[in-house]
Amino acid sequence: METNYMSFDEIHEECGVFGIYAPAGTEVGRDIYYGLMALQHRGQESAGISISDTAGPKGNITTKKGMGLVNEVFEKKDFATLTGNIGVGHVRYSTTGGSCIENAQPIAMNYIKGSLALVHNGNIMNADEIKERQMYRGQAHFTTSDSEVLAYEIISERIQSPSIEDAVIKVAGTLKGGYACIIMSPRKLVAVRDPFGIKPLVLGKRDKAYILASETAAIDAVGGQFIRDIKPGEIVTVTEDGQLLSNESLCQKHHAHCVFEYIYFARTDSVIDGILVHEARIRAGQALAKREPVEADIVAGVPDSGLAAAEGYAKASGIPFALAFHKNSYIGRSFIKPTDEERHSAVHMKLNVLRDVVKDKSIVLIDDSIVRGTTMKYIIEMLRQAGAKKVHVRISAPPFLYPCYYGTDVPSSGQLIASDNSYEEIRKKIGADSLAYLQIEDFKEMLGDLELCKACFDSKYPVGKD
Repeated sequence: METNYMSFDEIHEECGVFGIYAPAGTEVGRDIYYGLMALQHRGQESAGISISDTAGPKGNITTKKGMGLVNEVFEKKDFATLTGNIGVGHVRYSTTGGSCIENAQPIAMNYIKGSLALVHNGNIMNADEIKERQMYRGQAHFTTSDSEVLAYEIISERIQSPSIEDAVIKVAGTLKGGYACIIMSPRKLVAVRDPFGIKPLVLGKRDKAYILASETAAIDAVGGQFIRDIKPGEIVTVTEDGQLLSNESLCQKHHAHCVFEYIYFARTDSVIDGILVHEARIRAGQALAKREPVEADIVAGVPDSGLAAAEGYAKASGIPFALAFHKNSYIGRSFIKPTDEERHSAVHMKLNVLRDVVKDKSIVLIDDSIVRGTTMKYIIEMLRQAGAKKVHVRISAPPFLYPCYYGTDVPSSGQLIASDNSYEEIRKKIGADSLAYLQIEDFKEMLGDLELCKACFDSKYPVGKD
C-alpha cells in the first residue's frame, strides 16, 4: 500500500478544495496549482484540476488529475492545455473509497445539458441511501466514492432544474454529514458548506476574481484577500457575469465546527471562522500549562503540530522554549511496510534530535495528539538516547476515544490507545516520565464560545451516524 511515512500514527484530514472565477481572458491554471500547494497538508495521495473558459465552447471542461503530491502530478507543459478563467482543484487523503486514481478529484462529468466538475472535502454519511434512490430511479451507476454519488445526484437534479445552483440547493437539502463542496459548470462556480459548519470553506477576492478554498492560506498563496467564511449551510454562486449570489435557505442556528481544524488540520497561518489558528494553538498550550504544570528545564514541541502549543506552554509556565528537533521537510512520500523496525526508521527519517539542546535536560514534550502511541514512543526513545534526563509528555488535546464520521480518519476505538488504556498505562507504553492531556472544558479558553464538534473526544455527534 502506498502511504505517507508517518501515516500509521497520525490523524489525517480528507481533502482540500479550491476554486476560482476570474474575468474572461484570464488564465487561472497556475493560480489553482499554487492554491493546492498551500493546501497540500490536507491531502497527499492525489491532486487534480478542472478548468473551463467561459468564452470558449459551451460545455468544455479540461481535467488533469493523478496520484501523488501537487508538484508530482503537474508539470509546466500541462498549463498549455489547462486553460481558462474558471476552475476547481483538489488534494485528497482517502477516508472513504480507496487510494486509487479512480477516486482522485475533481469528479468531471458530461451529461445531457452540459458538464460539471466537483471537488469535495468531508463525508456524505447518507451516500448509500442516495445511491439506492438513484438505482430506484433507474439511474444505476458504478460509483466508488461518496463524491461521485454526489456528482451524479446533482446532474440528475440539474436535468430537471433551470440552473446548476438550483440543482445544488435541492441536493444539498438532502445531505447528511460534514462537507464543503465546490461545483463548476462551464459558466458558473457554486460552493456549499454543511449546515453545521463542520468542514471549513472561505471566500476571497483578487481584483475581480472570486476565490473559494478550504483555508485562507490558499487565498493568500494566490495574492487574494480574505473576505469571509462561507456560512454554515450557505450556498454561494459566482454567475456568468461575475456576480456573487448567496442562498441561506439551509442555514441554521446551531453549528458544530470541527475542533481538530484548530488543534491540527489547518495551517497555522490560516484564519477559520474568525479564529487565527496559530493563536488558538498558543492558547491551548497556555491552558495545558495551567492545568498540568511540571518542573522542567525546557519546553519542546514535536514539529510542526506541537510547536505553537509548546510556545504557549512555555509562556504560561515560565519554562524556556527550545527547538529540540530538526525536521526533514524534503522526504515526500515513502513506501513502507508497517513493521516496527521500519516505523522506527520512518520517525528518524522525519525527525532528528538536537543533542546539545536536550542533553542532561528535563523536558516538557508537547504534541497535539496520541493516536496509537507508536510515534510518541519512538520520539521519547530518541530523546533519551540523546541524553535527556526526563521526558514529561503534555498533549494539547483530550484523548481520542471515538471514531469520526465526517471525513477525518480517526480510526475505530479499538485502534485508539486511549480507548482501553488509562493515562498511567499509556505513560508506561510510551515510556514517558509523566503524561497529561488538555481537557474538553479547556476548549473555551482556546476557542471562546465557538460551537464545536468534539465527537472524537466525547461521542456527541452533531449529525446522526445511523
